[in-house]
Amino acid sequence: MKKFSVVRWVPALFSAAALLVACGGGTGDAAPNAPLLSQVDSRVQPVEAVQDVSRVKSRSATAAPSAAVVALEELATEKTQSVDSVGPRLVGQGRDVEATKSVSAMGALWKWRKAPAGGLVAAVSFSAEGAYGLRLGVLVQQLPGSAVVRVYTQAAPDKVFEISGQEILQLIERNQAAGDRSDAARTWWTPDTGGGEATLEVELPPGIAASTLQISVPQLSHVFVNLALPTEREYNAQVLSAKQIGDSDTCNLDATCYNDGASERNAVARMLFIKGAKYYACTGTLLNDGSSSGKPYFLSANHCISDQTVASTLQTDWFFRSSSCNSGALQSSSIKKVGGAKLLYASADSDTSFLLLNDTPPAGAVFAGWDASTVAAGVSIIGLHHPSGDLLKLSYGTVVGQSACATISDTQFSCLGTSGNYYRVNWSQGTTEGGSSGSALFRNGKVVGTLYGGSAVCTNRSTADYYGRFDIAYNAALKNWLASTVTDAGRVAVYRFYNASTGAHFYITGANERDYVIRNYPEFNYENVAFYAYADSNSNKDPIFRFYNATSKAHFYAGDIATRDYVIAKLPLFRYEGVSWYAQRAAGNDATPIFRFYNPRTGAHFYTISTAERDLVIQVNREFTYEGPVYFAWTSQ
Repeated sequence: MKKFSVVRWVPALFSAAALLVACGGGTGDAAPNAPLLSQVDSRVQPVEAVQDVSRVKSRSATAAPSAAVVALEELATEKTQSVDSVGPRLVGQGRDVEATKSVSAMGALWKWRKAPAGGLVAAVSFSAEGAYGLRLGVLVQQLPGSAVVRVYTQAAPDKVFEISGQEILQLIERNQAAGDRSDAARTWWTPDTGGGEATLEVELPPGIAASTLQISVPQLSHVFVNLALPTEREYNAQVLSAKQIGDSDTCNLDATCYNDGASERNAVARMLFIKGAKYYACTGTLLNDGSSSGKPYFLSANHCISDQTVASTLQTDWFFRSSSCNSGALQSSSIKKVGGAKLLYASADSDTSFLLLNDTPPAGAVFAGWDASTVAAGVSIIGLHHPSGDLLKLSYGTVVGQSACATISDTQFSCLGTSGNYYRVNWSQGTTEGGSSGSALFRNGKVVGTLYGGSAVCTNRSTADYYGRFDIAYNAALKNWLASTVTDAGRVAVYRFYNASTGAHFYITGANERDYVIRNYPEFNYENVAFYAYADSNSNKDPIFRFYNATSKAHFYAGDIATRDYVIAKLPLFRYEGVSWYAQRAAGNDATPIFRFYNPRTGAHFYTISTAERDLVIQVNREFTYEGPVYFAWTSQ
C-alpha cells in the first residue's frame, strides 16, 4: 500500500477479512503430523537446480511471416500522470485496441501461409508511439494445444519468445479453477518486448484449419516508464510527473554499497504484473521451507497480488541492482523470469500474498530464512526493496511497536493503537516508496514482515511505515507450506513433445532425457510441462506403464496392470518399456483426470490433462476417438 497520497488517521475500530485462495497444491504439501518449525535458515540456489528450457529461441530472420500492422498513437498525457504514492508503482497503462478487439476483427488481419512443418503460420504487429514496452492481452476463446505462439519485435525477428498453446490453456484453467470466469481469466499477457512494438505470431499444427484459432487482442498495456534502462534519468518535459525507473528519492541507500543484507538481497526480486490492463511494480522475496525443498515460495503484499489471474501475469527481475556502489548501472547478471506464479494464499489481515513461482529461480538466488516469532519493540531491522521500481535499495530502522491497520480507500488507510497485525517501523537511514510494497522486513537475516504502507519519506523519516507481521500470516496459513521438516517423494514434471510429421505426442520425465530429445530430435517440438506425477514407488502411487509402437512411432501409456498385461500378451507391435511415472487410478488428493484419445489412422494415442484441449480435440480433430479418463495426475507440483 506504499505510499498513499492522503493518509487519514481515522479514530475508529475495524476488522479486515482474510481470503484463503484454494488453488490446490497447498495444505496437502505438508504432512499433517510433521514437526513444525518456528524459524528456518536461508539456502542458496545451486546451479544444478536450474533446469528450465530457454523460452527465447533463435531462428533465421527470413522465417518470420509477413505481419499485418496495428498502430496506436501516443498515449494521452493524462494517462501517464501516475500518482507515485498510491499502492504499487504504476508503470504502464491499459489501452483498447479497436482493430483486434474481437475474434472476427483479429481473423481479418491474419495472413496465413504454409509453415515449414506443414501447418499454417501468420503474425500481427502492434506498435504504440512513445512506448518503452508493450504487453499484449491475448484473449483466448479457442487455441489448439500444439499451436506455437511466438512474440518478438520486427527489429529482431530472429530472437523469439516461444510458448505452446497447451501451456497457455493451463494458465487459463488455473485462473478459472480459482473462481475467475471473466475475460481477464482467459487472457494471456505476452512478455514485455522492451520497446514500442510487439509482434504476435501463431503457428498451427498440420491438419488444423485457420478457423480453429479464435483469439483476439482487445487490450494492450503501454509501458510509459523506462523499465529497461534504469541508469538513465529520462525526463519528458511535457510529462513532468512520469518519473523514470532510477528516479527514486535521493536518501535511498544503494544496497550494493553495504555488507548488511549481502546474502538476503539475493532473495529479493522486482515484481511487474498486470491488473486490469494496467502494469505495476512491487517487490517480493523468495522463501525457504523447513525441508529446503527448493520449491520457489515467494512472499509479497496482498495489495499487490490478491488473485490468481493477476499472479499469472507476474514477471520477476532477479539481481536487479547496481553493478558497483552507486554506479547507477544494472549489473550484467540480472535475470528476467516471465512464467507467472500460482497464488497459494492471500490475506488482507496481514497484507500477505504467498505464491509459488512457475519458473525456477536463477542460480545464486537465495531462499530467505524466516522467523515466526513476534518482534519486540526496539529491535533493529533492515528493509530491501525496489522503490519506484528502482535498483535494489537498503533501509535501516527500528520496530517501534504494533498497530492495527486497514485500508479505507484507494488513497487512504488507517493504523491505530499499540497492538495488532502490523509492525510500526521508523527509519534511521533510507525510506520506502511506491514499488517497495510487499518487500520484506529482515531481522538478523530472517524475514519477519512485509511492507503494507506508511508515510515515511526522505524529508520526514520520523513518520512510520507499517509491515504485515510474518508471524500472523505464518500461523494463519503459511505454516502449511513452510513449516514441515518432512521431505516427501515429491512430484516431478512430465514433459510433452509433438512430432508434426507423425502427428504423435511424446511424454517423458527427467530434464536430462528432455534435453536429449531437444538436442537430437528437432522434429519433436517441445511443448513444456504436460502435468505432474511422482518419480518412484516410494510415493505410494500407481505405476504408469509405457509401450512403444515401432510401426506408428508413437508411445502408449497404460494406467493399470491389467491393461499392461493385455498389451504384452495380445499386441506384439507394442514394445514394453517399463514404468514411466507414478500417478493414481482413482480421483482424490487434488488429482485431475488424464484424458486419452486414439487415432486409428496413425495408430497413435494422445493424452491431455486440459479439459479445454480435450473439448477442442473432440470438436475439431474428428479422426481422434475419445476414450475418456485413464488415470489421474496433477496440474502443479
